[in-house]
Amino acid sequence: MEDSSLIEVALAETREKMNKAVSHAQSEFAGVRTGRATPGLIEKLKIEYYGSEVPLQQLAGFSVPEARLLVVTPYDKGAIKSIEKAIQNSDLGINPSNDGQVIRLSFPPLTEERRKDLVKVVRHMAEEARVAVRNLRRAARHDLEGLEKEGEISADELERAEKLLEKMTHDHVEEIDRVLQHKEQELLEV
Repeated sequence: MEDSSLIEVALAETREKMNKAVSHAQSEFAGVRTGRATPGLIEKLKIEYYGSEVPLQQLAGFSVPEARLLVVTPYDKGAIKSIEKAIQNSDLGINPSNDGQVIRLSFPPLTEERRKDLVKVVRHMAEEARVAVRNLRRAARHDLEGLEKEGEISADELERAEKLLEKMTHDHVEEIDRVLQHKEQELLEV
């Protein structure tokens, strides 16, 4: 294999993993409640369905008829009690109302104190994502240094690759910060 292609492969793998870390952070943020109703809050909730744990998104459809109301429509009406129970046992703090056909979740407005707590939670999630990206950088740097030790790439190529890796890391951390800032604004908006 050609020297530069070894570097390209290592950097491409790292970029893909960093992208996944950013995507994971975004999906984690989606699960943090703002003042609005959104399916992202409950779609990953595990429901006991015929003896196995199934994500709610596979058992029901969601609609948001108004900003603070989420309607869950089960595909199988027999699962409605299991869905209701799972929502009650979740950490959402919302009592579902069930009319036999659909489950309605009414989201009360968040208090100022709760908003600040949620901001702390998302900041912690963002820091975990930043750490994950930096760990990926460290692993990639270790791999590149190994290639140099084995004589697969030169010291100059290693230096150039490390600069590219550093820029990639910086870009991904900036993306996490941008997503965090957006989520914070969303949480603090009344």
